[in-house]
Amino acid sequence: MPMTARLDPAWLDAQYNSGARITDHADIFERWAEASALSRRNSVCMPDVRYGDAPEVTPGVFHTNAPHAPVLVFIHGGWWRALDKADHAFVAPSFSADGALMVMPNYSLCAAVTVEQITLQTVRALTWVWHNAVALDGDPRCIVVAGHSAVAHLAAMLPSCRWKEVQAGLPAQLLSGALAISGVFDLEPIRQTPFLQADLNLTPAAVRRLGPAFFPRQRGRLYAVAGADESAEFLRQNELIRDVRGPISVPVCERLAGHHHLSILNSLADPAGRLHELALRLLGLR
Repeated sequence: MPMTARLDPAWLDAQYNSGARITDHADIFERWAEASALSRRNSVCMPDVRYGDAPEVTPGVFHTNAPHAPVLVFIHGGWWRALDKADHAFVAPSFSADGALMVMPNYSLCAAVTVEQITLQTVRALTWVWHNAVALDGDPRCIVVAGHSAVAHLAAMLPSCRWKEVQAGLPAQLLSGALAISGVFDLEPIRQTPFLQADLNLTPAAVRRLGPAFFPRQRGRLYAVAGADESAEFLRQNELIRDVRGPISVPVCERLAGHHHLSILNSLADPAGRLHELALRLLGLR
């Protein structure tokens, strides 16, 4: 999509406002919260690990019985401006049972911070994961990042990070793979979407810096998956990242039948789900 394209505001809101499209979204969020509370009670976990200056930047860690476990870092969605890692703990137990150490970082929310600042917070979170993986009985040589919804753009961005410039001693490629779930990779339509504009305040320059669909092709595996029942724009975004990066960089680009923008996380949490299978593949557990 050309950067200069002017899109119809009402159409953009209809395409990207999943809360309006999914009429029972409030019930879904309530079920997530209940299942997540149960998961925290029944798991061996550290729900809030303090390491950053911002009080909300606290990862949750869900342990596994497997030694030297591969690490799955899950970043929650919410248009960079809503929700919390605590709402998504329901995803963790099935991965703990399969032998993965799971880390769920939090981040500050727009409009208090910018999308760029959230990106840098996530870089610092992954640096913390790499440094602490051994102490947590995880394997720093196998770290996979998964992001849902808007922040799936981080899963697509982070393999391009120049880690050695972030901090001395980090490997050139800190990640073993990435899973982008119902993501947005071309941020120009997001910049123009009315219900998001006031909080995100994206500029054309930020769109260029933060739009992973237009990054150089990279090594490493990115899996891109969206629900088949999502809007046309989310489906376009999912296919765009494969089209621009090619099948070597994005060997998996799928639509999951029977799932919309929120229900797709059921497939990640479900041990028999397709998303769960793909994550295990990236972790070397399948």
